[in-house]
Amino acid sequence: MKLISWNVNGLRACIGKGFLDFVNFIDADVICLQETKLQPHQIELDLPQYHIYWNSADKKGYSGTAVFTKQEPLSVTYDFGEDIHRHEGRVITCEYPDFYLVCCYTPNSQDELRRLSYRMEWEDALRQYLCELDTIKPVVYCGDLNVAHEEIDLKNPKTNHFNPGFSDEERGKMTQLLSSGFLDSFRTLYPDKTDAYSWWSYRAQSRARNVGWRIDYFIVSERLRSRIENADILAEVMGSDHCPVLLELKEEEK
Repeated sequence: MKLISWNVNGLRACIGKGFLDFVNFIDADVICLQETKLQPHQIELDLPQYHIYWNSADKKGYSGTAVFTKQEPLSVTYDFGEDIHRHEGRVITCEYPDFYLVCCYTPNSQDELRRLSYRMEWEDALRQYLCELDTIKPVVYCGDLNVAHEEIDLKNPKTNHFNPGFSDEERGKMTQLLSSGFLDSFRTLYPDKTDAYSWWSYRAQSRARNVGWRIDYFIVSERLRSRIENADILAEVMGSDHCPVLLELKEEEK
């Protein structure tokens, strides 16, 4: 099973930059999108091979997630937890026979970490949600999680230490999640791989110089470890300030 996650930074703009060509080329079983920045009526997509599910923010042109899936899920739910987490279109959960898929666009802590306290609430509530799902069946949790976990996950860790996405608090919450029965699929396969990034600033030719951050993930339940066939970062795919990330899972052994 081939899964893709991609923060498209505005799907309508990304379509004008080759999005549909990529979708047809990659031929994934599931495509999870973040930062779609639209309401469903604002777009028409000719992708008959996919069931498409949207979760849009109350605020137009902001945030938003989507899941394109060839296999119709057993169930689809939107958002999670308390009402405070239910207005920005950040989570879609699809239930499949042998796992839950959670597509997520994690809130940014913003300049001067002014939204950090909310981010900490979000992380604790989301981890509890994932752990609850994990008691029922394994979880595949993916998306723009807005954190570079370790120094290896960004080009300039020293100068970014207290910046949003690399604060001690945010990194600590990722550590906590990975200590709760989950693993980072990419680092499981490539624990020491450097210069592997999924987001680059539009400033100073950052992408051309590969001055980036790895903030897009496939996090999976520990018991899916043996099913990880491939995890990759598709840095050559343009169209957004993020690139797609990929996970391939082997069939469940009967």
